[in-house]
Amino acid sequence: MSGETQRKGVEGEFEERLRGMLSETAYAMGPPPVPYGTIRRQGVVERRRRVAAVGAVLVALAALPAGAYALGDGRHGRTGTAAPTPSASVSRGTAAAPSASPSGPERPVTKGQLLDGVTFGQAVDGLEKCLADDAKRVHPKGYADLGEVADYRIILAMRSTGDSNAPGDGVHVVAVTKDPAPRRIRLICAIVDGEAQGLNTSVGDEAPPDAGAVYPDINSGALYQQSFIDKGKWKLPFRWGIIGTVKPSVTKLAVSYGGGSGKAVVDHGWFVAYGTLDQQVTVAPHIKGYDAAGKLVYDSDRDESYAKTLP
Repeated sequence: MSGETQRKGVEGEFEERLRGMLSETAYAMGPPPVPYGTIRRQGVVERRRRVAAVGAVLVALAALPAGAYALGDGRHGRTGTAAPTPSASVSRGTAAAPSASPSGPERPVTKGQLLDGVTFGQAVDGLEKCLADDAKRVHPKGYADLGEVADYRIILAMRSTGDSNAPGDGVHVVAVTKDPAPRRIRLICAIVDGEAQGLNTSVGDEAPPDAGAVYPDINSGALYQQSFIDKGKWKLPFRWGIIGTVKPSVTKLAVSYGGGSGKAVVDHGWFVAYGTLDQQVTVAPHIKGYDAAGKLVYDSDRDESYAKTLP
């Protein structure tokens, strides 16, 4: 092989690897909030297939500090894990946990949405740190302020698994604004060693007007996959989650991933599904939604805008 041919081969391999890194990095960080609702419908199918956004990569390049953080009782308690109970049924949480005080965020509708020994206090602590870190950063003109911690409801908190692109295990905290008016905000906060390590945000209507009964969040990939670099070599067992919005007609969800069933919950117009993965996968979670009569009203396999194959 000539030197020129070998050089081109190396460059091609590097470019392919870089594209994969940029794609998965977009899941982890996300771009700064923009007037999302006005542009979302343009290219929805293509964006959900590719997911990556150049702005997200720019945000991901900023390094953040590290500190100390542990899972378990209290805000900084002993390490502990809680195994999920596999289920294909959805719960609307009729016996909701008590809400937080007016000065803090609301609790998730079920205790099961706080996973792996992560307490509500730890989840609040993580959310506070992500909002504080975002507030002290220099943002472009027109950047949407994310508000205060009391504006939010925490809908999921679980352990996160470090990978080649984002080393270090930690915690993911997912929060949404309690009142979607005047704007709806969804945050996925990454906490590693007690400090904010990434904040993925979505501002505006999560689903376009013509969306189906179930609309998976196109930017929640950090919750159910590891780095593209580690494809075929994910750390197992792997705690996964996926979120999105549902219409009031949806009364039951069935979510599976890697051949296993997860548990699904509806929380104030959002669905939250989670489970544990014990094998390598190439296909995204499979989601089905049913109405009160048991009729199938959504199947992600039939949703052309849902990215079924992982990067």
